[in-house]
Amino acid sequence: MQRRHRLSRSRDFDAVYRRGTSASTRYLVLHWFPREQDEAGDPRLGLAVPRSVGSAVVRNRVKRVLRETWRELLPEVPPGHDYVLVARPGLAEPAQARGPEWLAAEVSGVLERVRS
Repeated sequence: MQRRHRLSRSRDFDAVYRRGTSASTRYLVLHWFPREQDEAGDPRLGLAVPRSVGSAVVRNRVKRVLRETWRELLPEVPPGHDYVLVARPGLAEPAQARGPEWLAAEVSGVLERVRS
């Protein structure tokens, strides 16, 4: 995922959390917020993987897989929004056991709620 498609500043995360909307599944929570300045611009993603998900190695692996999944789903993502994808505890085991197709279906399920 390219740098222009990422959220990196704390104030951007805070804006999405405070003024945005959220949808959740068993393993993921997606927060989103429409940008006023750049309504047709590329969507930006921030990842939040808390310590309760696992050790640093596990969290980094989850982030890597989520970034790759998001990159594959980028054509389906509505433009002009900032997103924060939060992993919930218990995501690492099924993501590794069931594979990337399962994770893509989970992320797509949360994205469906953004489109509706």
